[in-house]
Amino acid sequence: MLVRAVAQALNSIFFENRHADKVIEQLLKSNPKAGSRDRAFIAETTYDVLRYYRYYSAVLGKTPRTEADFWQMIGIHFYLKTGQLPDWNEFKTLKIKDLEARAKEAQQHRAVRESIPQWLDEMAAAQLPEQWDKTLHWLNRPAQVVLRANTLKTTRAALQQALQEEGIETKTVGNNDALVLGQRQNIFKSPLFKKGWFEVQDYSSQLVAQALAPQPGMRVVDACAGGGGKTLHLSALLQNKGSLIALDTFAWKLDELRLRARRAGATNIETRPIESRKTIKRLYNTADRLLLDVPCSGLGVLRRNPDTKWKLTPEQIDQLRATQQDILQSYSPITKTGGRMVYATCSILPSENQEQVQQFLESEAGKNFRLLEEKRILPQDEGYDGFYIAVLERQA
Repeated sequence: MLVRAVAQALNSIFFENRHADKVIEQLLKSNPKAGSRDRAFIAETTYDVLRYYRYYSAVLGKTPRTEADFWQMIGIHFYLKTGQLPDWNEFKTLKIKDLEARAKEAQQHRAVRESIPQWLDEMAAAQLPEQWDKTLHWLNRPAQVVLRANTLKTTRAALQQALQEEGIETKTVGNNDALVLGQRQNIFKSPLFKKGWFEVQDYSSQLVAQALAPQPGMRVVDACAGGGGKTLHLSALLQNKGSLIALDTFAWKLDELRLRARRAGATNIETRPIESRKTIKRLYNTADRLLLDVPCSGLGVLRRNPDTKWKLTPEQIDQLRATQQDILQSYSPITKTGGRMVYATCSILPSENQEQVQQFLESEAGKNFRLLEEKRILPQDEGYDGFYIAVLERQA
């Protein structure tokens, strides 16, 4: 039964501390005969309950402790969404009057209504006093699926036409290579994906590599490459010319990047795991462009990863801020004199964004850099992920 699959997924996410995307991926793999509608139901219902976990807990009247509790939480989701409660044994103990009374009370409190931990609501409200109400509401909206046309193999117009021939409708956004899907679907089944014609990458994320403005023939370093979404974009902007070095502290992520690069036809990427500070120091004063897409809280992409807000702690955010500043201080000398560096996060907190850049510029390491421009993107601005992008230039 589909609802059982959702309850099991929620049980794994909260009680086994597993990431939602991995849980759902494994669940769908274990049910290969499930149709597209059933698979969509499992994924979307799981994410909906994750988004509103605190609100649904308040309506339930307790914090879930068992898989049976998650069944009831799913029942609450059905009722609040449709106004009806399925006549199933699992929902027999749910009393509509009680649910409605608790829902009315929960609606009076922002952190409960919008379903976010109290400490996180207070922290974000303090840092974004004028925008937080609207931002928080938008962070609970399901994210659109955005593609980036891989210009090493095609153009946006050609990709859009080819997708249309497969029955996949898209619309253009911005002046770059982005296409937004008309409706959510498993785009990875498309032969065009297997041919490397596109990557799935949010529009805000696509602005990061563009901000770096790499020119063909340059030496570019992506110092926190991870799985390589932005690395692949940089390769396309470089037109496979010049040198692109992808670094990360996790070698397995670079293994994944190499596979993705092969599919994308990106041939100018060299991967290097960061084994010690020496890996970084060897690159000092060598890069025309440096990308620091640093580890962050991920609060700008909660629509895609709603479980993040239940796993984060204040201590983790403090640790992330320390890591971000350390990366700025120790990696920035990779940039040549006259070269450019981009500092980027998918966070909405000023303390991870402009305040980090300001602290860097006021430090000894940042004295030779100047801020050229910065872009702060909140999800309500254009409807895409929350991001921060700062472009800095190293001077003599």
